[in-house]
Amino acid sequence: MRNWPRKSVLACATISLLAAARAQSDLPVPTATAAPGKSPAVAVLDPAELEQWRNWTREVGWKVIAPAGLAPNAAIDTRVQAVALAVGQAVTDGTVDAAHIYVAGRGEAAAAVFYTISRIPDLWAAGIALGGSPKAAVNSDRIFAANFTHAPVLWVSSGAGDAALAANLKNAGINMEWRAAAGLTNGVVFDWLLQHSRDQFPSTIDCETNSPTFGNCYWVQMTKFDPNERNDVLPSTHLSAGNGAALDLGGFSAKMDDPSPGLLIAKLPEKYNGPLKVGDRLLELDGKPIENARGYLDMMAKVTEEKRVAVMIQRGKDRQRLETRIVLPVRDPVVTARVQGKYDPETKGIDIVSRTVTEMKVTLPEAWLPAVISWNGLTLENITKPGCLLLSMEKEILHAAVCQ
Repeated sequence: MRNWPRKSVLACATISLLAAARAQSDLPVPTATAAPGKSPAVAVLDPAELEQWRNWTREVGWKVIAPAGLAPNAAIDTRVQAVALAVGQAVTDGTVDAAHIYVAGRGEAAAAVFYTISRIPDLWAAGIALGGSPKAAVNSDRIFAANFTHAPVLWVSSGAGDAALAANLKNAGINMEWRAAAGLTNGVVFDWLLQHSRDQFPSTIDCETNSPTFGNCYWVQMTKFDPNERNDVLPSTHLSAGNGAALDLGGFSAKMDDPSPGLLIAKLPEKYNGPLKVGDRLLELDGKPIENARGYLDMMAKVTEEKRVAVMIQRGKDRQRLETRIVLPVRDPVVTARVQGKYDPETKGIDIVSRTVTEMKVTLPEAWLPAVISWNGLTLENITKPGCLLLSMEKEILHAAVCQ
């Protein structure tokens, strides 16, 4: 994935498990239980991934959705919004089943699966990440465990330490499953995905965000924030980023599954004007050998301050010494908003608790009516019409209007 909010070394591992023979799986390739006349779909952020995922999904008759017209160096949030727009268009066109849309990524795009669900949690039934690592997503400082409540991720990889990393993410609250790539086939992957479906109106919701732009949470949309309205009722589910340390050599992507010593440079940004070339291998950092790609990440994770360093690189048969710096990002305090909602079918009561939110849109289906809404203890009674209500809170007074 390119152009994350801060510099990261990204995985380029490619896992071809979906190309494995169907006969190798104990499970048949499943038949999707989609709505009549509609297909399940996978959505990818990078249009370059489109044909590969089409090849993998052709046998099960799934659609593949990708954004169109994106610049090659488009920022990650721009990509997330573009793929959400493409998904919305596909649903409107009636070609895909909105209950069975899965965000997908492989190699360096695997981190984008975690990032996309954290930014727009209510669009997906689940996510599938093949290879790579979610570290770049965590280091973006925009991963919130609450947003994976109804959209789990299957991460399939083969890297040393991946199982431990997945366990740490699960302990932090991420709804995910890790499986080793060895022996895993297309039938297993598609069967796992089809176990998960999206409910437009789940009875319980829980979402957190740092921006109203990404404030959608199923039947609630957080539209205005006020940091002064923070409270201790809902703690943050934000995953703290790593130190973000990076070599000041310009953005680059590295091949994370390369077992050879050093760090192999696999990709450079368009119009890159730094000292590296694709195919270079970083061998030493201040005289200390770089064991492999993951060893490099471990070395950078231990950095506590910016400093000048020397890097030894291998270019063809030649070795070169580069003088550069390790830089650390400036981190702004993370102020977030969180909302939880619960619908009780017996009492027709809708209980909403929020932090930092002063305005929200609440969309109610007809089956939930007549209803009573309680938002942070303030009550709105006798709601008899389905649709969208704009709720705002000012000086402990709850205001309501029909959404325009």
